[in-house]
Amino acid sequence: MLTVLMMIYAERRVSAFIQGRIGPNRVGPQGLLQPIADGIKFLMKEDIIPAAVDKPIFILAPAILLIPALMTFAVIPFGSDITLFGRQIPLQVADVNIGILYVLALTSIGLYGIVLAGWSSNSKYSLLGGLRSSAQLISYELAMGLAVVSIILLSGSLRLNDIIADQQGYYFSWNVFKQPLAFIIFLVAIYAETNRLPFDLSEAEQELVGGYHTEYSSMKFA
Repeated sequence: MLTVLMMIYAERRVSAFIQGRIGPNRVGPQGLLQPIADGIKFLMKEDIIPAAVDKPIFILAPAILLIPALMTFAVIPFGSDITLFGRQIPLQVADVNIGILYVLALTSIGLYGIVLAGWSSNSKYSLLGGLRSSAQLISYELAMGLAVVSIILLSGSLRLNDIIADQQGYYFSWNVFKQPLAFIIFLVAIYAETNRLPFDLSEAEQELVGGYHTEYSSMKFA
């Protein structure tokens, strides 16, 4: 989770640099604590549930988005095994033979949360945002899958530990150098999957206010 916060900070700093702005600089040294402050701000805001929404699904939809995203961390190896008090502890919850397929499958499940969030909000803006987002996710799944297939063919395994081990040695053994075209395709697909600019059609403020999460606030929005 700390890595995600730092990635958000890095994105905002790079975006500010490109646009000739300063970027986050108030909270903490060089604005490093700004993502944490933003998260606390969301949690402290009032949790409003509009009267017209389908309440059970409206509340459940954010969980359907969050739980698969957290479950993907179970198969990610964060490092080599460590020895603590004579006991070997793996830095990975589950070492499965189909790790990469597991990650791709779980990231696709989040689509249901987006559609349900848009539909249950009983708002045309949220519904259209959910439909746009689901269409975009489905359309870029193929490109992302093909990029991942090239890595599977190189390593000869679906196991994440094997894919990582195949890149050990020197910098040019990294898959980004072995498959530069697949890296570019995967990068573009990831931007589209996460609705980042210029693929933010599902959250276009000019047309849809905030997209599928227009009616959400506080912790559910965060």
